[in-house]
Amino acid sequence: MTLNNGNLSKGFDRTIKKNNINEKINKDLYKDLFIEALEGIVFWSANGKIVQVNEAACRIFESSKDELLTKNLKDFVYPKNSNFMRIVNQLLERGSIRDELDFLMPNGQIKSLEFTAKLNSVDGYHMTIFRNVTDRHQMEKELRESELKFRKVFEEALEGMILWNEKYEVVDINQVGMSILHLPGKSLIGQSIIQIIEDFNVNKEELYHHSENVRKNGYANGVLQINVTSDRKIYIEFSAKHNVFSKLSLISFKDITEKLEMEEQLKKSDTLSVVGELAAGIAHEIRNPMTALKGFIQLLEDSIQEDHSMYFNIISSELKRIDSIINEFLILAKPQAVKFIRKNIIEIMKETVEFLNAQAVLHNVQIQTYFEKELPLIFCEPNQMKKVFINLIKNAIEVMPKGGIITVLMESASDQSIHISIRDEGAGIPSDKIKKLGQPFFTTKEKGTGLGLMVTYKIIEEHKGSIVVESELGVGSVFHIYLPC
Repeated sequence: MTLNNGNLSKGFDRTIKKNNINEKINKDLYKDLFIEALEGIVFWSANGKIVQVNEAACRIFESSKDELLTKNLKDFVYPKNSNFMRIVNQLLERGSIRDELDFLMPNGQIKSLEFTAKLNSVDGYHMTIFRNVTDRHQMEKELRESELKFRKVFEEALEGMILWNEKYEVVDINQVGMSILHLPGKSLIGQSIIQIIEDFNVNKEELYHHSENVRKNGYANGVLQINVTSDRKIYIEFSAKHNVFSKLSLISFKDITEKLEMEEQLKKSDTLSVVGELAAGIAHEIRNPMTALKGFIQLLEDSIQEDHSMYFNIISSELKRIDSIINEFLILAKPQAVKFIRKNIIEIMKETVEFLNAQAVLHNVQIQTYFEKELPLIFCEPNQMKKVFINLIKNAIEVMPKGGIITVLMESASDQSIHISIRDEGAGIPSDKIKKLGQPFFTTKEKGTGLGLMVTYKIIEEHKGSIVVESELGVGSVFHIYLPC
């Protein structure tokens, strides 16, 4: 009997210890899950009266525990919530709900709270767990606004822009970029940006250099020449930046072809101005002794012996050549007394061709002309325009020592101008030398001075026109002149 009582006593002790352990566990769980929870936890009765809250709930609702225990949850619901009754009805129907509402704090602040509510959670009381998502919403709003600003800047930028990802795949391109690159729609998206640039026939060494800069330094900038179409090359100035945001990289670019052409024209204009100033002084200094030399040569002409006639002819020929160069210098000199009048450009060209026909026949060259009927008159200085045509046709004759055909075409152009082209069948001009045409003393002829073309460019410039040169080695060259009507 005593043994049995001892066994009962031991069993009772074990039960008490077990209950104590469970109570301790429950207290620890209560402390961890309720008191120290980061989310606000509120227990409330059937009519919405708050019966218990944790510290996090006090912080969220900007109130002390004692203040909250005197409140009803409805006291905090922002009255302008249009979906409040829907949430209540769903909670009553389902027994639990997860949603979001705006709540009005005692200090007048409005907070967006995400919550999970459950009916009859503990001892007949209902429980709601709150989380403050106001800051998150604010960040999301700011992010959306930032994205909208970026999108607006991206789409309305004056420069072309391309975004690409870590795989070098194009993510987006703006309208200006598509226009510069002559691309329809957003056809680049998803393609490799490296391959796209290669397809524009960009110099591979330059491309490798810039791509290495982007990879190693995080940025690159420079100027590239690209072929946007089979017959059109442009220069683009670009700036590339690696990982601008969200692992996306950006390249911005603009077409600077016109800018470079304008700079080139300004350089030529500056050069012409300097050469013109020098020419005036040089021509004046040379012409005086030249006049004396020519006079004495003429006086000696009758007394020259027949054996020395060849020397006399050479001296006379060279003096004429010097005189021709002096005349070209004088044309370059500024200011010039020129009188612009309305003139039929076809008549000027016909007079020039007739004047040069004899020289063309001597070199086995034929000059073929094609003139559009009823071309409008142009405002020009006839003698200067004749000088332009003489220079270009003489050059065309001289580049065909074995003979050939010079084709002269005059027609209306689409932009209210007259198009004049002079085509030869010479050896052609290398592409790197075409850009230098018109520069002082640059020439492709063995005994040339370069002044003829320089004068030609200057005259056309003074007539508000332009010259474009096309050439193919072994085929010939074409000088296109555009003059305003």
